[in-house]
Amino acid sequence: MAEPTGLRERNKRERRRRLEDVALDLFEREGFDRTTIEQIAAAAGIATRTFFSYFASKDDLVLADYSDRLARILDQLERRPAAEPSWDALRASFAAVAADYESEAEHIRRRFAIMASSPSVFARSLQLQAGWEQALTERLRTRLHTGTDDPTPRLFAATALAVMRASLQHWLTTPHAPALPELVQQGFQRLATGLA
Repeated sequence: MAEPTGLRERNKRERRRRLEDVALDLFEREGFDRTTIEQIAAAAGIATRTFFSYFASKDDLVLADYSDRLARILDQLERRPAAEPSWDALRASFAAVAADYESEAEHIRRRFAIMASSPSVFARSLQLQAGWEQALTERLRTRLHTGTDDPTPRLFAATALAVMRASLQHWLTTPHAPALPELVQQGFQRLATGLA
């Protein structure tokens, strides 16, 4: 009898999450560079070839939540009222995602520590963020009804991502920092009124 699609998807998500958890433990204990994909697969109880059904590389494993975060930002942006100024819509969308980060603080800190200590993971994160910028730019072009000759959507996208990146780094590295959604809101407000 065929496995129901819902159950299959749930099992796949659980296996993926197990791989992430096992890998983070190994990276913290053994170091990112010294941990092999074979070790991760063995610790997760799967075949090495099965690992590649879930992740293309160890780097992507550390950054596994990136695609979900982007999808959440785009979904939130899509839900904002069409008449709302785009900067305000971006602020609300990023604040919603910042609240997600806040609820997973310990997991995010673990990922950030590994990323900060591994040049290849850091480089991969920058590559993925460039993809975020492109996706946001395209969504903002539609929202603003502009063509590719107008730099405004890209400027908004790049600036919004910079606010999120700076807020996240401050939140992760500063003891007793305000809540991440608050930092994101403050960052958007400061840029809206001028940094000076």
